[in-house]
Amino acid sequence: MHRRMRHRRALLPAFAVTSLFLAAACSSSAPSAADGPASGTGQQVRAAEQPAAGTDHSLTVAAAPTAAATATATAGPGRSGHRAHKTSLTVSSYDGRTRRAVIADKPSGKDGSPVSPAPSTGSPGPSARSSGPSTGSPAPSASAAAPSAGSSAAPRRAAVGDVIASAPAPGAPHGLLAKVTKVIGETHGGTEVQTEPATLNSLLGDATAKGDVPVDPSSFTVDKLLPDVRVSWAKTGDVHAGPKGATVPLGSLRLDVGTEVPTAKDAPASATASVHGFVQVAPQVDFAYGGAGTDAPPGSAYLGVSGDWSSGWAVKGRAAAATGTPLRVPFAKLHADPVLQVGPVPVVVNLDLTCYVQISADGRVTVDVEQSLKGDFKAGGTFGAARGWTPVSSSHMNSTPVHASVTAAGDVKTALGAEATVGLYGTVGVTADLAPYLRGEASGTLTAASDRSEPKATGTWAVYGGVDLSGTLRLQLSVFGTPVVQRSIPLGALHREWKLTGGSLSS
Repeated sequence: MHRRMRHRRALLPAFAVTSLFLAAACSSSAPSAADGPASGTGQQVRAAEQPAAGTDHSLTVAAAPTAAATATATAGPGRSGHRAHKTSLTVSSYDGRTRRAVIADKPSGKDGSPVSPAPSTGSPGPSARSSGPSTGSPAPSASAAAPSAGSSAAPRRAAVGDVIASAPAPGAPHGLLAKVTKVIGETHGGTEVQTEPATLNSLLGDATAKGDVPVDPSSFTVDKLLPDVRVSWAKTGDVHAGPKGATVPLGSLRLDVGTEVPTAKDAPASATASVHGFVQVAPQVDFAYGGAGTDAPPGSAYLGVSGDWSSGWAVKGRAAAATGTPLRVPFAKLHADPVLQVGPVPVVVNLDLTCYVQISADGRVTVDVEQSLKGDFKAGGTFGAARGWTPVSSSHMNSTPVHASVTAAGDVKTALGAEATVGLYGTVGVTADLAPYLRGEASGTLTAASDRSEPKATGTWAVYGGVDLSGTLRLQLSVFGTPVVQRSIPLGALHREWKLTGGSLSS
């Protein structure tokens, strides 16, 4: 027994040294508490991202906080499945021509936590980084804000193989998704790197995500193309903009317009034609991802735009399309770059809307019609491993004529619509054209009275409401990591029409 006790005492120093060595090794490779669980503990990472999901790989999708407070992210080495986690790195500048970027650390606050730069024009937003295989020697994790004691090595900011996902930043106004191919060197603003385009699956890996995120109406920039265009919007917190007395539902953006339209060539000099109305929309971005791994196309993906729609417009006069084809008059262009927080990864969506008035008329019919319309719409592209990319489009609209009359025989069709494009990180993925319309037609004859009074019109007329939805899927949806689409895919023409009212012609 004494021999065994001496044997144990002899083993204790060796065991203690081994334990200290292992503890030191673990502490040097494990991220700090602020960085989340260690990259090798996949179950802990998933629990931290969505506690209720257990071993589920699903990530939440939500609107990112403001640029000054949005968290940044990075992924661990390949052994962790390239799962992204928070980081303090930002893209301080980017050159789209050379694809060179400068990567820097955010300044630290008093508590040591990263602090975003003060908001300014072109200030960098959130970013995400995925560390892939490096062609050089391994570097410490990006969370190492300073070298360890006794080391003179500079803190790591970027390495070959890193995948960077950044919110709008200087030089990358639509966000950035890129892979580091070369570390050029240190500059006064950070580490300069050479990049190439990257894909989302290299960041999201085998995770899944799905969500519909409303777009803040105040985030749109509006370019008015006609003089008589008024913009109104409302958001939570009793914040609104627009003409005095304008009432807009929360989350909605409204544009009012009034414009003259061409009249028929043979119309009297006193004849006029005009369109007055409004478009009100509450857009949201629809995003879904079903991952199969960092090096494989996702099992599923979806990108689209949808929302509630209402509009109302009045058409008066004897309008005519100047060339015999529909005349489209854009009256406003809008743009927003909403940032979706997909787990820890900021996904930048680029949304453009062009609102327009379109007239198609033969120049013979004189109309005085007014209608209101409400409904919703959805347009996008969905990916499945078996089918590839396929279009998605739907719209449900109901209209009510407030006033309608048609005189003389002829046809007229007016639309107050919007063309929307939605993409990721500056690449267009889906284009959709939503055109609710009002169509009037009249058929009959003109009969001259025997007393040589003005001819009288006899016949019938009718007014119809309808909606057209069309568009295309584009090559750039490969940003998900899916196979490249070899050609643009039509969304398919969605067409619905219903009769509003009708009657007899009278002169």
